[in-house]
Amino acid sequence: MYLYGASGHSKVIIDILKEHHIVVTAVLDDAPKGDFIYDVPVVQASQKLFDTSDVLIVSIGNNAIRKNIAQRLPVQFYTAIHPSAVVSSKATIGVGTVVMPNAVINAFSKIGDHCIVNSGAVVEHDCVLENYAHVSPGAALAGAVQVGEGSQIGIGACVIQGVTIGKWATIGAGAVIIDNVPDYAVVVGNPGKIIKYNEPS
Repeated sequence: MYLYGASGHSKVIIDILKEHHIVVTAVLDDAPKGDFIYDVPVVQASQKLFDTSDVLIVSIGNNAIRKNIAQRLPVQFYTAIHPSAVVSSKATIGVGTVVMPNAVINAFSKIGDHCIVNSGAVVEHDCVLENYAHVSPGAALAGAVQVGEGSQIGIGACVIQGVTIGKWATIGAGAVIIDNVPDYAVVVGNPGKIIKYNEPS
């Protein structure tokens, strides 16, 4: 098992893997700032020759960077779910996704590849998170919310039922979303208002 990205996010993933008695061989990083993170060796990523037998999680919180790295690695991606998370047997979760402590994912929700459902987040029934989306700590999605690729739901934000959030949108911390959000929009406040648009990359 390898992680790619020596960040604070990687520390939480290591914790999750330890709960499952999975040993992380190394954390790979493009610009290592130390020899260890947690108690795991940090290795320059360019020194590792990847192949399809390697198992890995991209441990980077930035959605765009996570996508870039995931798309170029010829490996098997692992899905990590903390034992304290509550995940319905009727929910589906994609490869490379991480579900943090005390998160809730309810019935018939579909979580894409390389998503993050962070600590204490709630994803209610029939929600859809497309690939590389991130629901931050304490955020809550009511039933049948759709979250587009790469979008970020900020810490403590709330989204009412049936809302669609476009791709690569950013929902600010504590925002209350009662209307659909277009692609690339940055939305803050209660009720949520668009303040600008991210540049498509």
